[in-house]
Amino acid sequence: MARPTKPKFSSFDLPMGRVIAKKYEILSKLGGGWEGEVYKILETSTGIERAAKFFYPHRNENNRTSNFNAKKLHQLRLCPILIQYHTKEDFVFKRVPVTVLISEYVEGQLLSEFIKTFPGKRLTPYQALHLLHALTKGIECIHDMNEYHGDLHSDNIIVNKFGLNFDLKLVDLFSAKESKSESRKFDIVTLIQVFHESLGGAKHYAKHPDAIKYICCGLKSNLILKKFKTVGQLRRHIESMDW
Repeated sequence: MARPTKPKFSSFDLPMGRVIAKKYEILSKLGGGWEGEVYKILETSTGIERAAKFFYPHRNENNRTSNFNAKKLHQLRLCPILIQYHTKEDFVFKRVPVTVLISEYVEGQLLSEFIKTFPGKRLTPYQALHLLHALTKGIECIHDMNEYHGDLHSDNIIVNKFGLNFDLKLVDLFSAKESKSESRKFDIVTLIQVFHESLGGAKHYAKHPDAIKYICCGLKSNLILKKFKTVGQLRRHIESMDW
């Protein structure tokens, strides 16, 4: 007998003011992706704002995806660049059980939108190097704990504060099929891809200083990984540069 398939929701579109799990009120939608949607919520008993990720049931068979996220965030809770996980809740949407992960809410702006606020919709080399340095420090903490992020891009990075340095938060950890070693290499390459994108991408690459091109390596993975075998090596290179 065939096992019944779970409904394939493409969106929850939860209205402002809706209460879930009898203790959280929906404030606004923050975004969505392949796994589900994220909302800003209010913990009604305390008045504390939090974030809630609602997982699409067909992307979360037997809670594998949500459990992976929760366990990995808990394991890496001492890495300050990651959003802190709080608890799991259950929610019924159109008579279908939905898993919800509750985490801290971080004020800020997605890096993809943040970059658009700058002249030419790109960072200067000096600003981009500060961004890359903040990212390498955060990812180094994750790698030092024998883990990886696996899904770094400008829509998964929140700029919490920006001044002399960047205060960043990362979201949406990914469960890769590759080994942890290969996944950490992928993190290094995607870090530099984010750096390259923040500088305006391919159309501005030819005019960049040699020091920038040395890091980007034309986005050729083999050259990047030959120069920077670990994210710590990349961090130390940035710190030793003549800025």
